[in-house]
Amino acid sequence: MSVTIGISPIAWQNDDLPEMTAGYTMEQALKEAREIGYTGVERGRRMPQDTEGLRKYLEEFDIALCGGWCSGNLLVNDVATEREAIRQQVEQFAALRAPCIVYAECSNTVQGDISVPVNDRPRLSRDEVFAYGRKLSELAKWTRDQGVVLAYHHHMGSFIEAEEEIDWLMEASTPEVTLCFDTGHLLFGGGDVMATLTRWSDRVHHVHFKDIRPDVVKDVRETDKSFLDAVIAGAFTVPGDGCIDFQAVADHLKETGYDGWIVVEAEQDPAKAPPYEYSKMGYEEILRVCARAGIDVSDKP
Repeated sequence: MSVTIGISPIAWQNDDLPEMTAGYTMEQALKEAREIGYTGVERGRRMPQDTEGLRKYLEEFDIALCGGWCSGNLLVNDVATEREAIRQQVEQFAALRAPCIVYAECSNTVQGDISVPVNDRPRLSRDEVFAYGRKLSELAKWTRDQGVVLAYHHHMGSFIEAEEEIDWLMEASTPEVTLCFDTGHLLFGGGDVMATLTRWSDRVHHVHFKDIRPDVVKDVRETDKSFLDAVIAGAFTVPGDGCIDFQAVADHLKETGYDGWIVVEAEQDPAKAPPYEYSKMGYEEILRVCARAGIDVSDKP
């Protein structure tokens, strides 16, 4: 059993807050990530859009594509329409042997609107989530048939944020719908990291190691700030710099035989948290907890 360690380039190139990372380039992100030791990177918007261009771009930096965000609109689209909307990304990820698309519903999320408090996110009833889960299962079966796993990302500001909502979605959907398990979003959303991981271990296909700063999260909740305000204020950070017990997470991944990607995703203001320094801190923390858990780490892109 071995895992592979990847990173999202969001610390260097934030797609939602591009002005915050204007002093950095995607090329710097990939070069420095590989220098630190990361062997994969999730797709960023400022990477080449075409498949062959992206393949050459990644090869230049000797780094693999380890997934990437997919903005879903399945609440408002029928399954056939949604298939066509995401087809290009699915075909591209299949061609580049990416482990999954990181899918999240964005038709009604408030995560990208700095004027809306994260507390005012949309909420659906259990029955509504179950109806969504049935549609999502159809979509996930189709992506699987195209050679790509759909890993659902529970996310702050969306209708799948809380632990209970993750439970509903997993209960409502077939095994083709897997989980992108994100430690930071789960804790920020008020969930129990280890209880949720234990409950849905058999559905976890992709893991984001993301830490939080509890004092910042508390202030965001109490003062009705937005998700983007939370990012700017430093709600998120890399493993080893916050409050999450990643050793417990790694120990459980070892117990369950997880052999996928562990991805650092920690958007922060680079003026306060230099990307290279913090990304290196996160990488070294993952190596440490994996070693103690008895998990081998692959060094191959």
